[in-house]
Amino acid sequence: MELTFLGTGSGVPSKQRNVSSLALQMHQERDEIWLFDCGEATQHQILQTTIKPRKITKIFITHIHGDHIFGLPGLLSSRSFQDGNTTLEIYGPKGVQEFVESALTLSETRLRYPIHYQELHEGVIFEDEHIRVKSMQLVHGVPSYGFVIEEANQIGPLLPDRLKSLGIKPGPIYEQIKANEVVTLNDGTTINRDDVTGPMIPGRKIAILGDTLPYDRTIDFIRNSNVLVHEATFIDEDADLASDYNHSTNTQAVKIADEAQVKHVLLNHISSRYLRQDLENELDTLKQIHPSVNYVYDFDTFQIQKEG
Repeated sequence: MELTFLGTGSGVPSKQRNVSSLALQMHQERDEIWLFDCGEATQHQILQTTIKPRKITKIFITHIHGDHIFGLPGLLSSRSFQDGNTTLEIYGPKGVQEFVESALTLSETRLRYPIHYQELHEGVIFEDEHIRVKSMQLVHGVPSYGFVIEEANQIGPLLPDRLKSLGIKPGPIYEQIKANEVVTLNDGTTINRDDVTGPMIPGRKIAILGDTLPYDRTIDFIRNSNVLVHEATFIDEDADLASDYNHSTNTQAVKIADEAQVKHVLLNHISSRYLRQDLENELDTLKQIHPSVNYVYDFDTFQIQKEG
């Protein structure tokens, strides 16, 4: 799993940062890309990466402010021209479907693939045997949501020495043992998978939040995440502005992450008023609260490693 930041600014694009969009690439896990928000010019940002729009199967929209949705019609249209003919799912708050369909209808755009819309609610919004996505409403000027993506735990590695002690030689039988709780060999011997595999490998947990004031309910929602993407539109000295515009400061975001025992914190949705050096100066103070915190910039990537 890898996060690729396509736009890390807030409000309007700048020379340094485009507006909000983030891709979760899962090529090894399920050969899919999930997109979170789609601000203006997201498809132009994608051109600077290896991301293929036809691989995008789900788009999650945190809220309907323009800097999070104005790139949708263009991306959807281009996907249709780039061999994208598989169903696309769009998860978003009320209004997203009307916005997209109005733009496509008025521009007489005909897509080669169907779109399935799901209006957001709190709780599980997608689940299969490998992964689950939950959403929670945050506190912003309009309904804004956060998402937690939870990977299922995986069977631990086979233990070759233990298999060898049972007289089992390497071969296709290894895959059968890994895939089944109990396997019966040709000689009638029964092998319990738990007896010949190591501890379960914990699934990864990724939290991606939309625009929000600091909110105590968030702590349990994101608890123990491997990585948290949290807005930090303003720095502490502009806390009044953050409150006025329903946003968080950098310190507020990091304190929530620390209370939730998040492993890595990536600060996103940054006001263009701050230069890179301003933010680097802030990091020394932020790292005293949480040692693994960083600001992200357009085209940054972050690998989400498995534990164990």
